[in-house]
Amino acid sequence: MILRHIQRLTHILAAIYVVLSVLFTTSTLLSSSSTAESPPRSRWPWSFVSVNFTTLQLSGPQTQLILQSPYLGHHAIDESIILSKAFPHLMKPSQIIPYYYRAEGNFDREDITITSLVTSNRFEILARLVERYQGPISVTLHINNATENVSYLLDSLHRLYATTENMAKYVDVHLVLDTFDRQFNTWRNIARLFARTDYVMMLDVDFYLCTDFREAVRRRWNKDVWKMLSSGRAAFVVPAFEYIRYEEGREFRAFPRTKKHLMQLVRDRRLAMFHEGWPAGHNSTDYERYYAARPGEVYKVTQFQSSYEPYTIFRKDGPPWCDERFIGYGGNKAACLFEMWLSGMSFYVLSDHFIIHQNHLYEEDARKNERRFNRKIYAEFKEEACLRYLRNFHELGILKTPRAKNAIEECGKMKGIPRLITQVRDVSSFRPRC
Repeated sequence: MILRHIQRLTHILAAIYVVLSVLFTTSTLLSSSSTAESPPRSRWPWSFVSVNFTTLQLSGPQTQLILQSPYLGHHAIDESIILSKAFPHLMKPSQIIPYYYRAEGNFDREDITITSLVTSNRFEILARLVERYQGPISVTLHINNATENVSYLLDSLHRLYATTENMAKYVDVHLVLDTFDRQFNTWRNIARLFARTDYVMMLDVDFYLCTDFREAVRRRWNKDVWKMLSSGRAAFVVPAFEYIRYEEGREFRAFPRTKKHLMQLVRDRRLAMFHEGWPAGHNSTDYERYYAARPGEVYKVTQFQSSYEPYTIFRKDGPPWCDERFIGYGGNKAACLFEMWLSGMSFYVLSDHFIIHQNHLYEEDARKNERRFNRKIYAEFKEEACLRYLRNFHELGILKTPRAKNAIEECGKMKGIPRLITQVRDVSSFRPRC
């Protein structure tokens, strides 16, 4: 009898413990939204539900998008389905929450939104970017929900947003929750899709903005170049630099703010082209011409190569999107620029402006392995992209126009291009058989 009472008491205490644990966890997760100074969240009343930290989910009322047309009538589709189709290469299970934090400001449509991606160890760098730019920013935040630090990371983000005035004013944060790291191009596309201006700059968050390129572009000093930018046929390149000594690259307060100061550091061999050890990544910018350029000069990139991956400003809704098959380091950003180039875009270098990398340590083992895998994917991607654009230009009847010049020249460097051209000309090979 006594043993049965003890067992019953033990079960009751265990049940109370479980209930209190769930309540405590929920209270902890919701604590950041209970303060009077809580910054604006998403337009949906998201709430946290958690049984344990390894299965954290953010849930809210299911949002539906309404489609109306003479054929569909009134048709509702769950937002989750739209996002799943929009980002089909995002590894599953995964959850995208657009505007997890939404900036309170309304932005000029012709402004430039910096689009970037950030992980939980880059919050301080993000805050620095926000304070320096003081303009619209759309950032994808990835949090690995297999860790025990999810609630801590979300609380840290909340504190950053609540205590940094310009974060709440300028920054839209789009949350991705899953266990898959380094899906860089998908994250880039998410940030771009939800940007609220007509122009974007694709930037890595680790770069420090040394000059005010935003104001220079918005002045529309060159009507012909602005016309190309606004049509989605051109992108502006902001040259990237890096300190040779790792320690100097950590001292952002000492970074140059003028081209004159930059040039002195270059002559002293303290600053160099970003990733100087991998010249294919940035030397199409033609740094020698950049150094010699006249004030205000904008010059065209003429020596493109397929590994080129500059930081560019372009129209949000015109150029191709980043190919999302690349997971991990290697080839991801270059794939974005390669397809832009094949589509017929021109790149123009802003010779008065520059950005500098804030040095940090890399995950060298991951970089080495992932680059090896992505090198194979990139070779296949280039061939597929060439075939696709050559075929498209042929069927549009513009294969012999300036629009197709980039594709003809770049694809001509690849082995097997005669075979590709033959396939392009054989229109019947692309038609479905009855």
